Amino acid sequence: MFEYIRSHQRLMMLLLLLIIFPSFAFFGLESYTSMGDARDTVAKVDGKEITQPELDAAQREQTDRMRQMFGAQFDASMLETPEAKQEILDDLIARRVLASEARRNALSVSDRTLQQTIGGMAGLTLPDGKFDIERYKALLAAQGMTPAMFEARLRQDMAIQQVNAAIQTTAFAPVSLAQRLSELNEQGREAQQLLFKSSDYTSQVKVTDEMLQSYYDNSNAFNVPERVKAEYVVLSMDALESQVTVSEADIQSYYDQNKSQYGVPEQRRASHILIAVDKNAPEADKKAAKEKAEKLLATLKQSPQEFAELAKKNSDDPGSAERGGDLDFFGRGMMVKPFEDAAFSLKQNEISNLVQSDYGYHIIKVTGIKAASERPLAEVKNEIAKEIKKQLVARKFTETAEVFGNTLYEQSESLQPVAEKLQLKIQSVDNLSRQVSQTAGASAPYNNQRFLSALFSDDALRNKRNTEAVEIAPNTLIAGRVADYKPSSKRPFEEVKAAVRERVVQAEAQVLAKKAGEAKLAALKEKDDASGFAAAQTFSRAKSQNANPAVFLAVMKADTSALPSYVGVETPGGYSVLRLTRVVQPTNIDRAKRDAEKQQIAEVLAQEETLAYIDVLKERAKVKIVKPIAQGNKETD
Repeated sequence: MFEYIRSHQRLMMLLLLLIIFPSFAFFGLESYTSMGDARDTVAKVDGKEITQPELDAAQREQTDRMRQMFGAQFDASMLETPEAKQEILDDLIARRVLASEARRNALSVSDRTLQQTIGGMAGLTLPDGKFDIERYKALLAAQGMTPAMFEARLRQDMAIQQVNAAIQTTAFAPVSLAQRLSELNEQGREAQQLLFKSSDYTSQVKVTDEMLQSYYDNSNAFNVPERVKAEYVVLSMDALESQVTVSEADIQSYYDQNKSQYGVPEQRRASHILIAVDKNAPEADKKAAKEKAEKLLATLKQSPQEFAELAKKNSDDPGSAERGGDLDFFGRGMMVKPFEDAAFSLKQNEISNLVQSDYGYHIIKVTGIKAASERPLAEVKNEIAKEIKKQLVARKFTETAEVFGNTLYEQSESLQPVAEKLQLKIQSVDNLSRQVSQTAGASAPYNNQRFLSALFSDDALRNKRNTEAVEIAPNTLIAGRVADYKPSSKRPFEEVKAAVRERVVQAEAQVLAKKAGEAKLAALKEKDDASGFAAAQTFSRAKSQNANPAVFLAVMKADTSALPSYVGVETPGGYSVLRLTRVVQPTNIDRAKRDAEKQQIAEVLAQEETLAYIDVLKERAKVKIVKPIAQGNKETD
């Protein structure tokens, strides 16, 4: 990726918040129209409030989107900082002003487009390709939303995308800029490295008690992370199964309506002789094929016992000819209709007249008949009961999920109401942290990152309110509340003194290695000397590097106007002095790659224009930050 794009990482983070279309994976779906009193107001846009619950919900959604993108590498605590929360608030404000601009320009989304978008969402398609409306409703109900609420929000999101698209399409990348960045991206640089290892200087370090105490006082390395004891309830198909009963009348009715599922339809075994001719063949060919078939039929009427022999010699169906025309047993729907109709109208050992199909002319002989049969109710009773129960439990889950989410919100001070209403068991667990435990096991319902993020949200910790309903698996919801909170603490100094000493020695050795490296660098800049350096290594932005990232960046940023040139950089475990000896440009230019890079640059410029446009809209909307994230409650413009 280009250095220009690397240097705009904050811009790219903002794009995750402002530009990327919502994931619509139903993670943390919330209505952004929740009511709040004045003390919950964090910002105003055109005089309309953005509340603290809205900000909390947006933070949960952003956590889920980032986790989808980066997987296990994502650390949820990154979004708990004041800076991250401020960016999320900025995103909410941006969405408000963009939505207002979409309305002002009468931008809309048709019902058909909305329907197609929802129909294309992952995880909402049945095996037969149809839209799973029940799962759709259940997922929404779990978040306290109706389809109408979600579809209104989705419609607004798509209108906002129209505003974004209108701005981004105006940007273009100047040819000179694109060419220069491409050249820098493809450029190779040869450099030699001289490493001053900090481990070589540990014997020179003198450690005092004051140094140890100072390091301990100013380090977070010995902190015990915050923990919570939590109560939780799980709504799942298994939890509801005991609440559903299946009557004898239900079983009988189901059996009567689905007898075809519990029986074997009539089957026929037949042999045939095929005289093939294409349905689009000339009439002369069709006539010749028919005449041949008629001669064979006449022979069979005289000598029906010769059917197998005639089939082997004359049939154009290679699959059955060698078996004397035998097709084995088949049911209705397995053969072309003219063939099927004839086969199921014959008696056993009866030979048909000529039967014409798209493949040609058939002579059919029925050699076996299996009558239709049904499995008795007693044999399939348990099977039917399980199927009915499965359907009833699924229906009950869909209905109950909405009650689950609503009760959690409406009676947010305790899990007892929702447990009593839905006959669920309140369970407890201690020593939960913000991150998934590697020892608790993936099967533990509480050991889910989305649930932990909800449990450690400001609302759950500060106000001891119930979390929202979180889907941790298909048809499985969990909600919890904090029963006890233990803030982060520090292990006693005497307990960690040895570890502190080791870290202080390493830090001081690093200082000495850096000092020695900087002295060597200064001397080399005065007089070139290649002795002691490792073999030359080529560095390039276009190719992946195995070198330390700090070394790589130092090489690529170094001044190459006069070679050899020198640059120094501190690295983990020491200090590196780098001697640059050559700059290499590619001899062949990849035009397709250049065009792709130009498009990338245009996209970055388009994103910058979008952010600038949003700033203008914010000014027009007279945005006020009522409760700054990191500065208390002072109202500011």
